[in-house]
Amino acid sequence: MQTHNLKRVHKNKKDRIVGRGGKHAKTSGRGGKGQTARAGNKRRPELRDIIKKLPKNRGYRFNSAKKNVVTNREKVAALFKAGEKQTFSEIRKRMGVKGRKIRIK
Repeated sequence: MQTHNLKRVHKNKKDRIVGRGGKHAKTSGRGGKGQTARAGNKRRPELRDIIKKLPKNRGYRFNSAKKNVVTNREKVAALFKAGEKQTFSEIRKRMGVKGRKIRIK
């Protein structure tokens, strides 16, 4: 046996340049050259930044304090005559407020 008859035990070193994972050689599924081929390539999507700038609308159908009607006792008393029954549904009708909560201070 002579040296030119010997076979290599390992694969060609040229195939083990990048990544080493999976069944790929050379680029190991990392594509070609450029920014995406480099280590640390983490470019976040543009849409994520747009979504992050939008306000968080929390709660059931975005109810907030802005939609509540705040009134005082004198205004409520002016809507009713003496001895009349005062309920929240009746106050809403007379104030012309639909689908909102009324807070009396």
